[in-house]
Amino acid sequence: MEIKYYLRTLLHGWWLILLTMLIAVQVTLTVDYFATPIYRASASFAISPNTSQMVSSSDVLYSLDTLDNRSVVNTYAEFLNSNRIYTETLASLNLDPELLKDYTRTTVVITDSNVLELTVEGTDPNTVAILANRVGEHAVSAIQELYNAYDISLLDPAEPSKIPVRPVPLRDAALALALGLIVGCALAVLRAQIQSSLDTVRQKSNLDKSSQAFTHQYLVRRLEQEFVRYPDGELSFGLIQLDGLRSVFEGLPQNMVQDLMRLVTQTFKKELRGNDLIARWDDITFAILLPSTSGNAAQRTITRLCGTLAQPVYLREYGQRINLQPLMSVTTSEVGENSAQIIARAQDMLKHIVDLENTAETNVEPENGSNG
Repeated sequence: MEIKYYLRTLLHGWWLILLTMLIAVQVTLTVDYFATPIYRASASFAISPNTSQMVSSSDVLYSLDTLDNRSVVNTYAEFLNSNRIYTETLASLNLDPELLKDYTRTTVVITDSNVLELTVEGTDPNTVAILANRVGEHAVSAIQELYNAYDISLLDPAEPSKIPVRPVPLRDAALALALGLIVGCALAVLRAQIQSSLDTVRQKSNLDKSSQAFTHQYLVRRLEQEFVRYPDGELSFGLIQLDGLRSVFEGLPQNMVQDLMRLVTQTFKKELRGNDLIARWDDITFAILLPSTSGNAAQRTITRLCGTLAQPVYLREYGQRINLQPLMSVTTSEVGENSAQIIARAQDMLKHIVDLENTAETNVEPENGSNG
């Protein structure tokens, strides 16, 4: 049930999801367009034992074992990351450090090897390549002055790249599209929940407090809206008067009246469709709006309702059984008719039915006991 709810919510909010995705892509591409391209260049260096400095095979084995422990490799990586080496390199190239303050460099040890990779990133492809190579050269010179047990040599020099590493519009647009989809779905669900809360608050203001059916005024507004929205559509309007309450209504306690009216409303809701409306028209009368319903279908619906309401209502809490005695009228919209006219026809019809019922009751003589 929850999955179906969310699927309906997302389907209903498709436009919000699409709008969010488009905005995310548009913002991303705009930022990418104005962003400064960043280029990357990498130079790799290999470390190996300096066999010319070793007098025996055991020295070679020892140096190889030391390399396997990674201490030498990590030490040489620190040389490549050294600020002193970097500053000296900039000075030798007559480059202003302030102009290159946004440039970055990193050195990593290639997994399961004795190879170091120095990477420089910056806004100019030629400068980053030159820096990667020249920083490596200065680091090699400094290392060879301090350590002669191991050689470090340039394996692959850095080459200028024609393609920036960022921004990458196609990749960024794809990520923005995915993010927009996620955010859009979240907004669609949030919007539905907020709308549901507002509808609940709005609906409560349109409910009759006693019966929890809609108010007379609300049903009239909805009826007017139906005529405006579907001027040539077919709808039906019915009135059901609970004539049995006329004599007992004023004598019942308020809480009993409330329970009775809510029980009647629940009975209506069980018999009606989801888009049908039930409202409390006056103290003992309910009104029903049946959109897109022909006269015959409406007559069957009202008749079925009256049959259900004709059964005595038992209020278990109060131990009382009440006969509702429903009387009904139903009208169907005609061409050129408005909401006031269909209401007037239903009221006139109900009044006529009530008069006939009262006349019939008056003409029935009370049953007397047999004469001796």
